[in-house]
Amino acid sequence: MRVSNVTVRKRLTIALVAGLLIFFIIDIRLGYVQFFLGNSLTDGAKELWSRDIPFEPERGEIIDRNGVALATNVSAPTIYVVPRQIKDPNDAAEKLAAVLNASKEKIYAEITKKAKDVKLTAGRKISHEKAKEIRSLNIDGVYLGEDSKRHYPFGNYLSHVLGFAGIDNQGLMGLELYYDKELQGKKGSVKFYANAKGERMNDMADDYDPPVDGYDLRLTIDSKVQTIVERVLDNAQATYNPDGIIAIAMNPNNGEILAMSSRPNFDPANFRNVSPEVYNRNLPIWSTFEPGSTFKIITLAAALEEGKVDLEKDHFHDPGYVKVGGARLRCWKKGGHGSQSFLEVVQNSCNPGFVELGDRLGKESLFKYIRDFGFGEKTGIDLQGEGTGILFNIDKVGPVEQATTAFGQGVSVTPIQQVAALSAAINGGTLYTPYVAKELIDPITGEIVMRKTPTAKREVISKETSDQIRYALESVVAQGTGGKAFIDGYRVGGKTGTAQKAQGGRYLENNHIVSFIGFAPADDPQLVVYVAVDNPKGTVQFGGVVAAPIVGDIMEDSLRAMGVKPREKQIEKKLTWPDVPMIEVPDLVGITKKELGELYINLKIDASGEGDKVVKQTPEPGIKLKEGSTIRLYFDKDE
Repeated sequence: MRVSNVTVRKRLTIALVAGLLIFFIIDIRLGYVQFFLGNSLTDGAKELWSRDIPFEPERGEIIDRNGVALATNVSAPTIYVVPRQIKDPNDAAEKLAAVLNASKEKIYAEITKKAKDVKLTAGRKISHEKAKEIRSLNIDGVYLGEDSKRHYPFGNYLSHVLGFAGIDNQGLMGLELYYDKELQGKKGSVKFYANAKGERMNDMADDYDPPVDGYDLRLTIDSKVQTIVERVLDNAQATYNPDGIIAIAMNPNNGEILAMSSRPNFDPANFRNVSPEVYNRNLPIWSTFEPGSTFKIITLAAALEEGKVDLEKDHFHDPGYVKVGGARLRCWKKGGHGSQSFLEVVQNSCNPGFVELGDRLGKESLFKYIRDFGFGEKTGIDLQGEGTGILFNIDKVGPVEQATTAFGQGVSVTPIQQVAALSAAINGGTLYTPYVAKELIDPITGEIVMRKTPTAKREVISKETSDQIRYALESVVAQGTGGKAFIDGYRVGGKTGTAQKAQGGRYLENNHIVSFIGFAPADDPQLVVYVAVDNPKGTVQFGGVVAAPIVGDIMEDSLRAMGVKPREKQIEKKLTWPDVPMIEVPDLVGITKKELGELYINLKIDASGEGDKVVKQTPEPGIKLKEGSTIRLYFDKDE
C-alpha cells in the first residue's frame, strides 16, 4: 500500500520533534551536570583518587596556675603505607623491619593488605632519627606523617591527677580523660591523588587541611606547693615504708586544689609498667576509711553551733572510758585525762568527751551536720573515680553507733571530703566544691574559652562558730596532741587522727591509718593540708607522731613559697620532750664587745670583722631561734 506524502510528512515531523525533544533533554541534563553537579562529581572523583596522610593535632598542654607545663607534647612521626604503590613488598618489608627492629613477617602482612592506606604498627610515633632512616630508604608508597606523643616532664609528679593519654593521644585516666574532648583538637591531613593502579598522579597538586590543636588546660595546682608535697612524701616513704600515703593541699576559701599526691605513684609515660590497681586509684578522692579523730571537728562544730557547749566554762571528767548501751568505749589514754575543760577535751582528743558532745546533740542533729558538711555524698571534684564514703542509716543508729560516730569510728569517708569539710569549718562556714581545672585556653589566640569559678554549696555554720573552731584547733597544735605540726612564726591549727583498719568485719592489730589535717594562718586561713599514712612501720602509730610533722614540713615550706608572711602573735607552745625552747633574737647592732659579754644570751655567736662595735647581725632582731642556735655578728671600728 502506498503511503501518502501527507502521512510521510507527519511522521517526519513527529520524528523531528521527538529528536529535538531528546536532544533538548540531553542538553538540559548536560547543563545540569556541568553547572550544578560538576563540582560535587569532580570532588567525588577526586575522593576516589585521593589518599590521605593524616596530620595529628597537638594535644592541649596541661599547665599549673603559674604557666608551668605539667603535660606537653613531643614530635614523633608515624609511618603510613599505600600498599598498591609498593613495587616489591618483600624487599620493602625487609628494609623497614631492619630499621624498626620489628618482625619482617608482620610488616609484610600489613603492607600487602587490600586497603587504601595502612598505619604501620611498628612505625607508630617513632624517633626523628628513625624517621630520617626511613626517609633515606626512598621506598615508593611509604610516607611519614606528622604526629606527637604525650610528654610528662616531671615524671611521677602529680601522676594520679594528670592521668595519661594512649598511643592515639586519647585521654585514658585523670584530667587527660576528664577533659579529653577539650584537649584533643581536630585532625588534619595532606591529600595526594593516585590512579586506579595506585600510582601517584603528579599532575594534581596535593591538598593540605591543617589540624586544629586542642585547648590548653590551666590548673589550680601550684607547682611550688606540689613540689614540696612530693619531696616530703618521698622522705616519709623512705622513713616509714608505709602501705600508702595520701596528701591534699587546698585553698579553704574557694575550693582550689593546690597540690594532690599519693604513694604508690607511677610515671604516666610508662603506665603499662605498673599494675592497674596503682594507676586506676587516685587515693585522695577514691579511698574510703574510718577518719578517726579528725572527724571530731564535725562533732565540735555542731555542738558549738547548737550552743551545746562552752569550751572555757564547761568541764568534763574523763575516767578513761565511757559506758554506752552496754558497751565500754575507751579513751586512747589509759586511765583517762581526769577533770578538764572542753577546750582541753579538744586539745587532748578525748573520746569520752566527744561522746558527751554527741549525746548533747542527739543523733538527728549530729547526723544532720555530718551530711551538711558533705559526708555521704561526692564532693563533685572534677576528677574521675570519686568515692562517696559510708554513713550509718539513721534509722539503725543506736546509742553505740551515735557515740562512735561522734569520735570518728564506724563511719567511712574520703580524704577530699575531710578537706572540704574542715575548710568549711574554718573559712567562716561555707562548704565549697573542690576543683582542679581553672581555665581552658586557645593556644593560638590566648583567649580563655572556659573559666571555672568557686562553687559555694551551702552555709553550714556561722562565722562566730568558725572563729571558735579556729581557736580550738590552734590550741590543739600549740598545747595538745598536734604539737609536732607547730611552726614558729606561723599560727597553725589542726587535728590528729588515728584509726584502726578493719578487715573481714574485725579490726586489725597494730595496723592503723594515721592522719593529720591542718590549716594556717589560724587567724586568716590560706592553706589546708591533709596527710594520711597507711600502716607506717618502725614507729608508734599515732597521727600526732607520724602525720603531724609531715603536715608541719609541708605547711612551713608552702606558706613561704606562697608568700604568706609570719604572724607576730601565737599561742605559746607547750614544750614536751625533746622540744628545745625558742629564743627571740635581740637587737645587737651598736653594742660593743664588752657590752655583749655582759649580756646573757643562750645563743652561739659567730663573729667576723676587726672592730669593737656590732654593725650588722644575721638573722634580724625578732626572729625566733632554737636555744643554742648560732647568730652571726659583724664588727667594725667605732668611728
